[in-house]
Amino acid sequence: MEALSLPAALALVAGGGAGLSPELRAALGASLPLVQRDYRFERVWFWGCIQGVRGAYYIAEGLGPDRAAPRSRLYSLNCLDWSLLTPATEEMLALAEQVKGRFQGDPSFEYSLAEINAEAAARMAQSGKEPVIKEEARLIATIEQIDRAVGIVPRGAFVKTPLGSVHENRHFEGLPLVEAKKLSSYFHFTEPSNLKNKTLLEKADLDPSTDFLDSLEHDIPKGSWSIQLEKGGTVVVLRSLLWLGLTFYHVPMTKQFGYVYFGTGEKNLDLPFML
Repeated sequence: MEALSLPAALALVAGGGAGLSPELRAALGASLPLVQRDYRFERVWFWGCIQGVRGAYYIAEGLGPDRAAPRSRLYSLNCLDWSLLTPATEEMLALAEQVKGRFQGDPSFEYSLAEINAEAAARMAQSGKEPVIKEEARLIATIEQIDRAVGIVPRGAFVKTPLGSVHENRHFEGLPLVEAKKLSSYFHFTEPSNLKNKTLLEKADLDPSTDFLDSLEHDIPKGSWSIQLEKGGTVVVLRSLLWLGLTFYHVPMTKQFGYVYFGTGEKNLDLPFML
């Protein structure tokens, strides 16, 4: 969610128990503008918090002119001092997916790869690398997994130019309440996969400038989103049941929307059996 509107945005998602103490909010209010200035980001989003056993990771994302371009991610242990994270690799994602259990809250903590994946450990040992995966690498991969799976935006909030870059839609004034209550009105803000499988007849009804992302209505398993009206019916809130802790909000007929994650960084693998 947008760093500048953080206090108001956190109040809108507080119904799920997500929130920050006044001290942490004040620290973010002071440090995030400095992060934007020092790293020369066009925008800074507060992504959320992954709670570990001994501490928490607070995550921010820096964006450039093209909103669909890979984002720079930073983490902090105190909301004041920020460290830039390296981009996630496919190997990192594959290994991190196999690590089970809670985060420790220590970026230098090492998980033994021999206990997780013996083949991967053997390959790393042969190449002269130590067969371990650091918690920092797991953190990078988990943020990427969550963004790909449940990072969402309302339909029409972003437009794709003929050159392929994605920008905020200046004409977006929010979804009408009737549309805001439908899953089909929200898109995954990541590289589309289902869009390529649509027939030419289905694509004929789409606007290429706004319908260039995958809709939530086709998410698997079906029923992995909870959609509710809160604050007297003035705010639409979506919660992911696959990544518990991810909350998205949108105030219909306004430009206010965003998502934040407050959780343990663990995927709800039991979801198919719960539906």
